[in-house]
Amino acid sequence: MKPEIFYKHPKTLLNKGTGFLTDYTHSLNPYTGCSFGCSYCYVRQMPVSLFHEKEWGTWVHIKEGAASLLRRELPRAKAKGKVTIFMSSSTDPYQPVEFSANITRSLLEVMIEHPPDFLFVQTRSPLVRRDIDLLLLMKDRVRVSMTVETDLEDIRKAFTPDAPPLSARFKTLELLAEARVPTQATIAPLLPSSEQFAHKLRPLVQRVCIDDYFMGDGSGGKRTKKLGISSLYEKLGLREWYDPAAYRIVYDRLKSVFPEEQLFLSQEGFTPS
Repeated sequence: MKPEIFYKHPKTLLNKGTGFLTDYTHSLNPYTGCSFGCSYCYVRQMPVSLFHEKEWGTWVHIKEGAASLLRRELPRAKAKGKVTIFMSSSTDPYQPVEFSANITRSLLEVMIEHPPDFLFVQTRSPLVRRDIDLLLLMKDRVRVSMTVETDLEDIRKAFTPDAPPLSARFKTLELLAEARVPTQATIAPLLPSSEQFAHKLRPLVQRVCIDDYFMGDGSGGKRTKKLGISSLYEKLGLREWYDPAAYRIVYDRLKSVFPEEQLFLSQEGFTPS
């Protein structure tokens, strides 16, 4: 089902980095809402979703004039000191509407003109490969974080049926690596996966971050608990994976093929560095 599209004219684009993003001076969301509508998304329990009349995942607000706004805001922010940007904290900057709206690409073009000290791009979409040309211009000032919560497509479909298939994400990691765009694989939130997951990632990245509901939903897992995600684990017969210690299963598998200095847990894997 296609999301309902709305248009908004925001008064500001750069928001102060707070909470989980305190290591960043700013967060930047090209859109409000996200049509991937992942079942476990912590944003479902935030005001932007709770106070919207429509269900999360069924609507997207396009921020018109975003590039012009950033072109004014970014130089002012840089004049005050170091600028590090997390894009995005409550939406995917490369969700399907970006194919035609090109808001994210237009923002990258502004950042080429006025480079921030660091840009972290968080996405689960293969569309990010479209912008490799711009990402390369940012050199070591950018990192693309590609979400790959699992390597099992049936698990992906159970938890995120409207998100991109895993094969396309793995291929995108390969293309980013070939282009030498700074990249990491982000297993967040950690979902049940196979023993081969680590081996599939090893040729593609030199940096992996693991996060789960208990470390990374901003409330110690309370937001996720309200979503009732545990019932899906029980339905699938995978209750042991919904546990604060479950990340150790994947971490130990990764540690068998990755140097430990290339592995990061929760917030440390998202810091500007």
